[in-house]
Amino acid sequence: MANELLQKLTRTENDIAPTIARITAGVVLLPHGLQKTLGWFGGNGFSATMDYFTGTAGLPWIVALLVILGESLGALGMITGTLSRFAAFGFVMIMTGAIFMAHASHGFFMNWYGNQQGEGFEYHLLMIGLAVIVLIKGSGAFSVDRAVFNK
Repeated sequence: MANELLQKLTRTENDIAPTIARITAGVVLLPHGLQKTLGWFGGNGFSATMDYFTGTAGLPWIVALLVILGESLGALGMITGTLSRFAAFGFVMIMTGAIFMAHASHGFFMNWYGNQQGEGFEYHLLMIGLAVIVLIKGSGAFSVDRAVFNK
């Protein structure tokens, strides 16, 4: 049964479209994950991010941890094509949560001109769209999933 589940999770064709979607999503989200895990790119690092998510945002610690891991390890999984459907599902959950918890109240548009109180949710919808392609089609060409699991 576990082998069947792994096979369904990793099944993919030699298709370039999901490859483009997963690599784009992974490359765009990885810096956000590195902000949260390592404090790179102006981020606060793991401890401060956990404190913010559990204290200020009121998330349970397990959800906060899964967000941080999803944005960092999930992004690496998407870039390499390793368990990409699993990572893509995480992206959809993270982005949906971000929309409803922090961004919907600021409208659709990003804060391009600095005249809003916060960022809108257009970025999140784009990320969800890319992730849904990977959920449906799998990792595509040039992926660990295809190389290792689809023999």
